[in-house]
Amino acid sequence: MQILISTSTFNLDNFSELAEIQKAGIEVKLNPFKTRLTEDQVTELLGTNTIGLIAGLETLNEKVLAAATALKVIARVGTGLDSVDLEAAAKLDITVLNTPDAPTSAVAELTLGHILSLLRNIASTDRQIRNNTWRGQMGSLLETKSVGIVGFGRIGQRVADLVSAFGAKVIVSDPYLQTQDYENCALDKLCQKVDILTLHIPYTESTHNLISAKRIESMKRGSFIINISRGGLVDEDALLQALQSGHIAGAALDCFEQEPYFGPLSKLENVQMTAHMGTYARETRDRMEQEASLLLVKVLRQKEIIK
Repeated sequence: MQILISTSTFNLDNFSELAEIQKAGIEVKLNPFKTRLTEDQVTELLGTNTIGLIAGLETLNEKVLAAATALKVIARVGTGLDSVDLEAAAKLDITVLNTPDAPTSAVAELTLGHILSLLRNIASTDRQIRNNTWRGQMGSLLETKSVGIVGFGRIGQRVADLVSAFGAKVIVSDPYLQTQDYENCALDKLCQKVDILTLHIPYTESTHNLISAKRIESMKRGSFIINISRGGLVDEDALLQALQSGHIAGAALDCFEQEPYFGPLSKLENVQMTAHMGTYARETRDRMEQEASLLLVKVLRQKEIIK
């Protein structure tokens, strides 16, 4: 029997019951590729003797899960479960868990960092200086902006707290959550009203290209789009055109429909990009890894697979 850890990186010091697991004769196997696994790679690594999976963002569809005949528990290092076929997992009696609280501060702080960098041209000025051009760029203050937050869960609420501290006006769009603190309006209206649009929702079929060409066109000229959530939420072709025309002043993107991404958006000076690293704060990663491993072992014990 084995437990597979498929995340691209994992600090085994965070696996608190590692010694007990190994003493029971269960091997703990790390991702040998050190990157997001393909469907074929994760299928091969799972094999037919993996009882528990500490998962990253690799695709865990019905085909992958059905092939892993010994698999009983998946613990996701992070919040989103859109990479897991939950219906197939339920049908196969595989328990699926996540660590929803741990990433909140890390993702929210990266969002704030991108917003401030866009408004003050930090990244673009840095690139100019490295290319031997010394020219200060005029920016703008966050306190003068209205920030539209799409999705008002843990991360969206934390972003609201952070930008409010700078004096920004916050408007939210979340039909599933009531808030007394901020105006909550339909997405179409939100797009038209705000200076900065930031996304904090999961990816599903219904949210594919949620920020469509039509919605991008409806935004104020000179506004900004931030996506530190999931690739596929923004129509990348429409965003490219809007950035090239200047209708959208800038964008900050941490995730893309296809990753790794080296496409045309990466060639634009008014785009900031990070490598899907919203949770990549050391303290956050440690907590997520600890929580995922504890959850995994707890369920394996509940199912009496291990003692």
